[in-house]
Amino acid sequence: MPVKKILIGLAVVAGLVVAAGGVLVWRASAGLSPAALESRYATSADRFVEIAGARVRVREEGPQGAPPILLIHGFTHSLETWDGWAKAFSKTHRVIRYDLLGHGLTGPDPKERYAPEERAAFVGDVLDGLGVEHAVIVGNSLGGLAAWRFAHDHPDRAQALILISPGVYSLNGVSDEPAEIPAAMKAYLMTAPEAGVAASAKIIYGDDSKLTTERLKTMRAMMRRRGNGEAMIKSLEEFTLPDPTALLQDIETPTLILWGEADAVIPIEQGRRMQAEMPNAALITYPGVGHAAQEEAPEETVADAIEFLESLSANGEEGPE
Repeated sequence: MPVKKILIGLAVVAGLVVAAGGVLVWRASAGLSPAALESRYATSADRFVEIAGARVRVREEGPQGAPPILLIHGFTHSLETWDGWAKAFSKTHRVIRYDLLGHGLTGPDPKERYAPEERAAFVGDVLDGLGVEHAVIVGNSLGGLAAWRFAHDHPDRAQALILISPGVYSLNGVSDEPAEIPAAMKAYLMTAPEAGVAASAKIIYGDDSKLTTERLKTMRAMMRRRGNGEAMIKSLEEFTLPDPTALLQDIETPTLILWGEADAVIPIEQGRRMQAEMPNAALITYPGVGHAAQEEAPEETVADAIEFLESLSANGEEGPE
């Protein structure tokens, strides 16, 4: 299904909800209490860290002295998308994941650093705030865009890159300039209606039978955290995808690109092009899997990621230690 039709479909769903909801929509746009959400979703592994002027939800698992791996989620999602990967990697790594600015329990950024280059720079702020000099950097979608741009700007800090359907090339009219955001899409982000979130999740998954009711509830709750709707709209208003060719060709960090062959959000052709333009990258694809392969096929994708990192270690190809 063409991506443009997907976005139009979501906008239509949101528009119908807005038209039908009236006062309920107005109330939903006010958002959910951060304190209530933290009580419901924060775990004993979570802490809220002041990082570069923002209060950031960080979750750490695994031995503190183990090699660090940083997991960065995508747009409208939260760190829960990495549950399967964190369980596997925490046996051998210090697993660090955080809710992006304007997402999850982190909430809106007082400094409104939502542009792609600002998100990439904030990856370094997170590492600094946690006392980490180098790490394996992993990202999905928007998080993948931040990951590879950070590795380009700070090659001395990225030991390896693992990118899952990352943002990279022009898409949906976004290039050097942001695309116009439909009013109904803004309404969707402000209210996160149940029907709209379910429709979006089914687009993200290649096999929506793997979606659970509990996962959908978590996705919706994180979107509805007070202030996140406005922050996500601002993120889209600043979102650009200029030609990345020269940057990609400069990244010598060992890179593994993972892509679902049923990705309806970013075409798999972009993954093949990205792999061809990066000097030290490999690509693995997954039949029937959608845009968030780490969530839809956690066992298969994390096994490939572990094998990739083990091969780098065996061959002495990892980046700086």
